[in-house]
Amino acid sequence: MVFARGTRLFAGAVVVACMVLVGPSAPSGGLFGRSQPVEAVKDVVPNRVMTWNICNPCEVSNVDRAADIATYAPQVIGMQEACVRDVERIRDYLENLHGLVYHVEYGSVLRSWGRCGGVPWNPGAFGQAILSAAPMTDRVNVEYPDGGSEDRGYMAVTTKVGDRPVRVFNTHLAHRRQEAFRAEQVRVLAAEVAQHDRVIVLGDFNAVPDAPELARMWALAADTAPQCDPSQTGTREPTTDWQSKFDYIFVRGFVPSGHGVHPSAYSDHHLVHTDLEPA
Repeated sequence: MVFARGTRLFAGAVVVACMVLVGPSAPSGGLFGRSQPVEAVKDVVPNRVMTWNICNPCEVSNVDRAADIATYAPQVIGMQEACVRDVERIRDYLENLHGLVYHVEYGSVLRSWGRCGGVPWNPGAFGQAILSAAPMTDRVNVEYPDGGSEDRGYMAVTTKVGDRPVRVFNTHLAHRRQEAFRAEQVRVLAAEVAQHDRVIVLGDFNAVPDAPELARMWALAADTAPQCDPSQTGTREPTTDWQSKFDYIFVRGFVPSGHGVHPSAYSDHHLVHTDLEPA
């Protein structure tokens, strides 16, 4: 016991001596520096939802993607063209750099080394993802019977927007100029959407509002963008770099109270978000 006590005293003396030799650890001249103030944690915006095709393959930083998302801090985010590894990093950066904490669920439909890296025998998973500030339950992941030139599908979860439970879908339809495939995909998706009175459908539909293949969706739900309904006239704000409206937030049981479309340097699709109120 005497030996142990002597050892502790000696160690303490060495630490103090080193601090005296090195000098003060804080600009104020005090022996012990005070911890720097922690930046205030930014909260998510209640009732705000976002859809974003994050672009893949694109040589961009997930730090920058996270910063774009944090600018608008939605409560729920639907991502398309999402690799699991990228989403994991984006979620970590949102929490560690911006104080935004999200749960995540995946709707991967493809395993692709070319898209998502990894190794040939264990490639990364590719498809959709949903990030939500509230926990998510009852996840389903459905691959469309025919994706067209690439596997496509939808995912759905139950979570909360504001303080209300809601079924959230996230999808990515077949490429442009593949109208017949998209029409069948919308048929599959719409049949599930129709089962819910309070629902949000996020996604890249790869079709302009008056495309015939979207008719089933318009019969069920309204997009939150102003003047987007095919029956209306007026300028429709594009959501892509090629000036087309492809990205949608369809809702049932909600009405939009604000809507934003924001070009990003890190994707060929814009960030699309809307604030919702109960219908």
